[in-house]
Amino acid sequence: MAHPTAEVSAELVRDLLHDQHPDLAGLPLRLGARGWDNQLWRLGDDLAVRLPWATESADELLRKEHTWLPVLAPRLPLPVPVPQRLGEPSPRFPRPWTVTTWVTGEAADRAPVTDGSESADALAAFLTALHRPAPGHAPQGRGRGGPLAGYTEGFERQLADATRSGLVADPGAVRAVWDDALDAPAWAGPPLWLHGDLHPANVLTAGGTICGVVDFGDLCAGDPACDLSAAWLLLPDGAAGRVHAAYRPDAATWRRARGWAMARALSGLLIGDAGVHGRPGGKVTWGPPARDALRRLLATAPTPPPGPAHEGRGR
Repeated sequence: MAHPTAEVSAELVRDLLHDQHPDLAGLPLRLGARGWDNQLWRLGDDLAVRLPWATESADELLRKEHTWLPVLAPRLPLPVPVPQRLGEPSPRFPRPWTVTTWVTGEAADRAPVTDGSESADALAAFLTALHRPAPGHAPQGRGRGGPLAGYTEGFERQLADATRSGLVADPGAVRAVWDDALDAPAWAGPPLWLHGDLHPANVLTAGGTICGVVDFGDLCAGDPACDLSAAWLLLPDGAAGRVHAAYRPDAATWRRARGWAMARALSGLLIGDAGVHGRPGGKVTWGPPARDALRRLLATAPTPPPGPAHEGRGR
């Protein structure tokens, strides 16, 4: 679980700007959000300052975003935070930080998607544009985008914890979804660009519709099933089939996506429960969307809905 390791204040952010980007230091500044890895401070109307404050890995993730997001952003159909400036470690703040564009919207863990049709189309279009073959020097994910079997130990641990906590009533049904995903053939296409962390806190909504995607710290190359799990994690009942129809994954990828979705749902349940009980790293807003995703996954069959599919489709 993440927990704060650095104190960040408006005065500190202002001082960092004065030291390294003085042309931006006079813009209005206010706290935007405290995320899992970073704090976000809105700078003027169009920019944001993003500083790591909790996990040690956040430094590397910020530099990765600074390198790759400007390359990928122009082809994406949804707004994303594009890095504009890089702040280097200094005596005032011993970690890197960035200035990015500001993306308007409210995180979907607080303002859930309600327009399933429009949001399914937006999600499918975003993933279709992002999921293109990545170069050989693209970053590798922290287990995401790789073979689903590599996450089995984590899945079993989370399932045991969720069952013991009373968050899962039928562990056998949950494991059946996971086992079906493990039985699906592995991704045989080229490694594709992935967001790597498409859960409700990293997707923005406005008026119940997806309007932006943030936090590309887990950007990596690999199996698109990891990102396709968002069809169950983000969208209301019945909308996953619309993503399938628009994106047209092969049957095996859709089955693996269900497995990733189940793993992410368990993680959200446990993080949400920790928030209820005040444990470090807990976020109470993660619980409701995780419960909804679990219910959706258990209520639907593992096979994809009828419709055209391209076996082994790579973009």
